[in-house]
Amino acid sequence: MMTIRSRRYLRRSFAGALFVAAGLLNAEPVKAGTVALTFDDLPIFGRYATTAEGTAITDALLGGFRRHHWAVTGFVNESQLEGRDKPARIAWLKHWLDAGMDLGNHSYSHFSLNTTPVDAYIADVARGQVATSALLAARGRRERWYRYPFLETGLTIATRHRFEGWLHDHGYRVAPVTMENSDWEFAEPYDDAIAHGETVEAARIRAAYLDFTAKIVAWYQQAGQQLLGREPAFVFLLHASRLNAISIDELAAILDKAHLRVVPLDRAMRDPAYAIADTYVGPDGDEWLTRWSLTLHRDLPYGAIPEVPADIAAADEKLEAAPAPPPSPPPAASATPR
Repeated sequence: MMTIRSRRYLRRSFAGALFVAAGLLNAEPVKAGTVALTFDDLPIFGRYATTAEGTAITDALLGGFRRHHWAVTGFVNESQLEGRDKPARIAWLKHWLDAGMDLGNHSYSHFSLNTTPVDAYIADVARGQVATSALLAARGRRERWYRYPFLETGLTIATRHRFEGWLHDHGYRVAPVTMENSDWEFAEPYDDAIAHGETVEAARIRAAYLDFTAKIVAWYQQAGQQLLGREPAFVFLLHASRLNAISIDELAAILDKAHLRVVPLDRAMRDPAYAIADTYVGPDGDEWLTRWSLTLHRDLPYGAIPEVPADIAAADEKLEAAPAPPPSPPPAASATPR
């Protein structure tokens, strides 16, 4: 299940935008060199995971967050809580909260606002807050953040205003994305290799993923500089996958090398860049640097953007087209998240 369209969207030419105060371009960030980490499709993203494997993935992710002193926000699809392992899946969310992390709403069904009537979409989002809100309320907290599935925000201004008015009335704020690494394109081929005992192939995919992540993080830093004259406080979209669970320490090293310190989402959102108007409506699930480039009439360095290796992108596309198999334990013990 993908959450953003192929990065081919980044090659479009842009036309039309609204003026925004030039002072936003030169405003100082709250903290230079910061990034908020957000993980979509909780409790688990990926294929083949048994209940035991889901527990291992969750524990590995949270152990990594604690090890690196990260405060992370996870976005929940409550449709994943259905089924005979529902108690275990709810327990995974409890573990996120017990570890000091935050949880937000990613809708119940992972529908797109581009293809779902707005009233049905609102009903699905409301359905997606039931269990998560109860878990937060038990800890004296409330759900505050909403993340659009596919980053698709509607085909008309009226649709978007109707939905975001509902969000405002129910105490939500949209969680934008200003950095992503196409991790979903690597995650499912990685899961598939693990499930079939292809440990050499899994290691190759993981190495390619980390190499790509280092390159795309640097690209976003360059893009922020070109667009705003500085780096914003980034909001990084990742997924709660087996691949990320086993790669937390390497991801931390990439962020350290890029001089990016991890901060909570609400702190990153204090950056004045997030006050730039986002008026885009249309079919593309664009991250917010692309949206701001429309508003500000400024291009981004698309000619230099790294590409997901073609064989991995093709493998992911093939898996996306295939029906999901019944879960089975991975045959290679070495592939279990550390």
